[in-house]
Amino acid sequence: MIRLLIADDQAVVRAGLSVILGAEPDIEVVGEAIDGADAVRLAKELRPDLICMDIRMPGTDGIAATRTITADPDLDADVLILTTFDVDADVFAALEAGAAGFLLKGADEATLLAAIRSVAAGEGTLDQRLTRRILREFSERRREAPAATVPVESPLTDREFEVLDLLAQGLSNAEIADRLFVEPTTVKYHLAGLLQKTGARDRLQAVLWGIRAGLVDPR
Repeated sequence: MIRLLIADDQAVVRAGLSVILGAEPDIEVVGEAIDGADAVRLAKELRPDLICMDIRMPGTDGIAATRTITADPDLDADVLILTTFDVDADVFAALEAGAAGFLLKGADEATLLAAIRSVAAGEGTLDQRLTRRILREFSERRREAPAATVPVESPLTDREFEVLDLLAQGLSNAEIADRLFVEPTTVKYHLAGLLQKTGARDRLQAVLWGIRAGLVDPR
């Protein structure tokens, strides 16, 4: 069961999402937040697994709330940004804040549910209308800044580097397994090691770590 918190300043949006998502057998809507500050408070109180977070809210916005939630070691909630605005700056800010996914509100119900389940499974997600453009631009921006240092105390293995590169290309576990001629369970094993060594919460944040470190180029 995915325990879900909805954060949006529009009551009609919160109500609609609550009805749609709460009807799913594997999703429980545990609360609704009216702004970012309320989302942080309810995250601590209700301990959801995942938060559907709007960006542009009065007071504390979704980016600031996401940064606070993902930086709190006592909270395990992942954040899926759900917004009306297709603005690159918003996407970059959300990813830098630690969001595990980004989806436009124009997405259909099936896409929204798939995104929620993907993020809850630790896979992360980006709206397909944004993925390639955003990762390429993110890479370009990082190329202009000093690369992060790869932790010498826990270097990635050659296979983990391969998995990271294929993740950056947008491949699923099954597709990575086919490409590397291994079983999907083997990919999961290497992915677990990759997440542990990079300190990433999910696949998407692992790819961003790789871009920052100059190890992968999604172009």
